[in-house]
Amino acid sequence: MFLAVLWALLPCPAVAAKSSSAQMVKIVAQIQRADYEGDRAALIRLYDQLMPFVSNKEVGARVRYWRGFALWRRALNGANESVKPAELDSDLKQAVVEFREAISADATFVDARIAAASCLFFRLFLNRGDNERVKEFLPEAMQWMKDAQTAAPDNPRFLWVQGGTFWYLPPERGGGETKAMETYQKGLESARKQSASTDPLNPSWGEPELLMNLSWSSLHASKPDPDAAEAYANEALKRIPYWHYVRDILLPQIQSAKQKH
Repeated sequence: MFLAVLWALLPCPAVAAKSSSAQMVKIVAQIQRADYEGDRAALIRLYDQLMPFVSNKEVGARVRYWRGFALWRRALNGANESVKPAELDSDLKQAVVEFREAISADATFVDARIAAASCLFFRLFLNRGDNERVKEFLPEAMQWMKDAQTAAPDNPRFLWVQGGTFWYLPPERGGGETKAMETYQKGLESARKQSASTDPLNPSWGEPELLMNLSWSSLHASKPDPDAAEAYANEALKRIPYWHYVRDILLPQIQSAKQKH
C-alpha cells in the first residue's frame, strides 16, 4: 500500500518530458524576442536557463544552437550600443563553442554551421588587425559556409550570412553590392517559400532579417536609395513591430537621409 501511494506521487515520465519540452520552447521564444528587443541582459540570462537541457540526447543539439544564438545576437545588439569589442568578442567566442557542440551532437545540423561561420566572420572583423587571428578563424568559417552551401544552398539563413560576406568583398573577388543585394533577395524569396517547421526548436527565422539587411544595404549603397530602405524597414516592422534596431536606430537613420537626399 505504501509503495503504491509513493509511486502515485512520483511524476509521470511522459508528463515530465512534456513539461521539459514546453519549458525549452518557451525559453527559445523568449530568446528570439529578447534579440529583437535588444535586451542583452535577458539574452545572457536565457542562455543560462537553457543549460539544464544540453544533455538531452534528443534535442541537445538544438539547445546548444539556441544557447549559441543568444550570445551571437547579444554581440550583434551590443555592436549597436558601442559595447567594447573585447566583450563582443567574448560572447562570439563562447557562441562558437556552443555551435561546435551542436555540430558534434548532430553532424547534419546545417544551421549550426551557418551560425558558427557568421560568428567567426564577426570575430574576424573585430580582430581585423591581427593576422594570426585571421589565419585562425577564416579557414574554419569558409569551410562551414562551403558545407552549408553544399547541403542547403537555398537556406535563407545561409543566404543572409552569404549576402553579408559578399557586401564586403570587391566585385573582382566575387562580391560587391549588387551580388549582396541579389543574394538577400534570393534569401527573402526562399524564406517566404519555406514551410513552417513542426518543431519550434528548429531554426526558421530569416524573413525579417533579410528585409532588415535589404533596408540597411539600400541606405548604405554607393548610390543610396532611402525610399527603398524605408519600404524594407517598414515591411520588417510589420512582422516584428518591437524590433529595437529597425524601429529605433535604422529607421531614424533612413528618415535623416531622406531629408538630406
